[in-house]
Amino acid sequence: MKGTVVRKAKVENANGIHARPSHAIVSAAVAFEASIELHYAGRVADARSILSVMTLGAIKGAEIEVHASGPQAEAAAERMVEILLSVDGETQV
Repeated sequence: MKGTVVRKAKVENANGIHARPSHAIVSAAVAFEASIELHYAGRVADARSILSVMTLGAIKGAEIEVHASGPQAEAAAERMVEILLSVDGETQV
């Protein structure tokens, strides 16, 4: 995608991206005017879909690539990285 912002972050939550961090990711993603995808181990998740994010299967230490495009891509990508780096992984917007 043209104009795509890409950031990388390692999952810091001890339980990986489970239900609560997935909810934090989705809640944050819908607040931005941007398309956001999480890439991990050959899989791609739509950050606006809790099922998609949960089925990514990302465990603690997993390196996630955040791809964001749109008017608020930069801010959206940075917010996703903040959540992924959060030790509790449950930081809300």
